Amino acid sequence: MVRAAPVARADGAAFRRVVLVQLAVLLWCIAWYWPTAVEIGAIWWRSETYAHGLIVLPVYAWLIWRARDRVGGLSPQPVAWMALPAAGAGLLWLLGQLASVAAAAHAGLVLLIVIGLVAAMGWKLARVFMFPLAFLLFGIPIGDFLLPALMNYTAEFTIMALRLSGVPVYQEGLHFVIPNGRWSVVEACSGIRYLIASMMIGSLYAYLSYAGLRKRCLFMLVAIAVPIVANWLRAYMIVMLGYLSNNEIAAGVDHLIYGWVFFGVVIMLMFMIGQRWADPESAFARSDVPAVLPAQTRSRWWAMLPVAAVSLAFPLLLARIEMPVDAYAVRYELPAPAVGWVLAPPTDAMYKPVYQGFRGEAMGVYTRIDDGATVLLYTALFADQRNGSEMITWANDLAPKGDHSVNLLGGPALETSIGQIPGVVLIDRNDRLAIARWYKVDGRVLTRDWEVKLRLAGDKLAGRRDASMVFVASAPLGEDREGFKHIQAFVDAHGDALHRADEAAERVLPR
Repeated sequence: MVRAAPVARADGAAFRRVVLVQLAVLLWCIAWYWPTAVEIGAIWWRSETYAHGLIVLPVYAWLIWRARDRVGGLSPQPVAWMALPAAGAGLLWLLGQLASVAAAAHAGLVLLIVIGLVAAMGWKLARVFMFPLAFLLFGIPIGDFLLPALMNYTAEFTIMALRLSGVPVYQEGLHFVIPNGRWSVVEACSGIRYLIASMMIGSLYAYLSYAGLRKRCLFMLVAIAVPIVANWLRAYMIVMLGYLSNNEIAAGVDHLIYGWVFFGVVIMLMFMIGQRWADPESAFARSDVPAVLPAQTRSRWWAMLPVAAVSLAFPLLLARIEMPVDAYAVRYELPAPAVGWVLAPPTDAMYKPVYQGFRGEAMGVYTRIDDGATVLLYTALFADQRNGSEMITWANDLAPKGDHSVNLLGGPALETSIGQIPGVVLIDRNDRLAIARWYKVDGRVLTRDWEVKLRLAGDKLAGRRDASMVFVASAPLGEDREGFKHIQAFVDAHGDALHRADEAAERVLPR
């Protein structure tokens, strides 16, 4: 007869030491990164998309308590070289702060906490708590970058399904018209809430129901695919209900309620099916509970000093880089019209992009004399950018956020004298405009938001000035999209002057 290996029993003192070490790491990180921690908590509280973050820490505490018997006699054994990945997380946080990319700053803090916990406990204890540590990553309020793709796929599936059902559809991007109504796919219809909720609940379900990694990974793939497909079906069903009932049901807030009910039923069915392959308790006992381990040497607490020093360095560095700046404004003039063009002031009824936090702005209408083609130019200058005065933010855009009457579609790339500029078509109730937008950062013409963010963060780290400008040129779209040709001709005629627009800027101090 083969004798079974002895099983570790809970050591109350050892588990208390583990809990105290984890609390110390959490308090240390939250204390030094308090503003970022408050931002994360505020997002959990006010955002329906990220409200799941409110239960991440309670679930983490429960998972740690549930795994207490697996601690045995293990004691924390800090790992000094974990200061290297901690530096990477700290740098991510710092870049997020300098570039005003909240998602990067939030991810950097949560990663720093996880790395700090691993560093303080050591590899053996970290292996025992591997899933709870990974579960903390669901506390990062990130996922908005998926919205455009999810909204586009939802719209395409809904329109395809409607046409297969015999319903005529006219589409303009995320907006589409059927015989008895106009519909649009907005952020709430993207399915991002379903996807994030399903991933978090699905990971917890897979961890508690399956002992093997293969089953857990397969179930996670299902937990990702099911909410996406379910959201597509939900959108199609809601539009069909509105179509068949002449918009008496599934309109307004009703379709959100129907959507959550449908999603809840789908997720419940997914878990019921997954339960058929759930592993028995004995499988977890064999795979998860370690044998009794010999007594360990005394913990080397000095090994945490490098990690603590690294985590402390980045908030101090940020405080040194972002010194307070007194309020001021900047005054500058639009480029003088080139030969064959005239400049006139805009009217209040004309299109204007949404920008805030600038030091100065200017706007004018350029008209070509020979054919009367008009191009509206908007410019804004940003400098000493801080929270509330950044050029690239969520609110600064070509159209107001949340205005679902405005539809932005992709346009042609314009080859101009200052480089290639992407075109955008703006459609609302009254206008159809051709739009081109570009930025000037430290003498460079850029068109991608993420590249502007990285350049500005690099300039701040290097101690260079961060003065930058945004340019938005717009023109009536026209029958054959000739508006883009007018913008291209305007930029070619004024390229040099546009590139030097900030050179004559005058700083104006408040009285």
